[in-house]
Amino acid sequence: MRLSIAFLLILIIAGCDGRNAGAPAASEQALPGGGKLDRSKAGRAAPDTEFLDPDGEKVTLAAFSGKPLLLNLWATWCAPCVAEMPTLDALAARDPGLQVLAVSQDIEGQEEKVAGFFKQRNLSRIEPYRDPQLSLMADLKAAVLPTTILYDSRGREVWRMTGAADWTGKDAARLLAEAQ
Repeated sequence: MRLSIAFLLILIIAGCDGRNAGAPAASEQALPGGGKLDRSKAGRAAPDTEFLDPDGEKVTLAAFSGKPLLLNLWATWCAPCVAEMPTLDALAARDPGLQVLAVSQDIEGQEEKVAGFFKQRNLSRIEPYRDPQLSLMADLKAAVLPTTILYDSRGREVWRMTGAADWTGKDAARLLAEAQ
């Protein structure tokens, strides 16, 4: 059964500050900058959850198969999410072999809010996908924003990261190469 939107919002807000309390679990690796890398779900297929493309049409992650995919779950009100968005845009410009998909988890006024966010910050390589029902978060069991998941070209999870990251650095390049 899906978690209620209210419960998800509480979890998101609690985790959005980019500081996850406690030591990483055995399957996690702490990274510089506070993000935590988790490989415990490696090999799992991407869910067939529907969300909205920039035109408001329903789409699933299966539409992105064939090339590695970096899925980023974020929100306009989440400071760590906002801070990492320019690095995701730069990554998308630099690496044409990788699809970078940023899916907003904003609920109210999402279409206007997210489109305005992209325009105001001149994000030109990534597009404003939206998940107004928070279905991806629920189906992926993601409780923290930002959560970023790397899928290989067959749609299998390689790893996931909770917390913000600089996607333009050497550490990120090393991690992203794992999907090749």
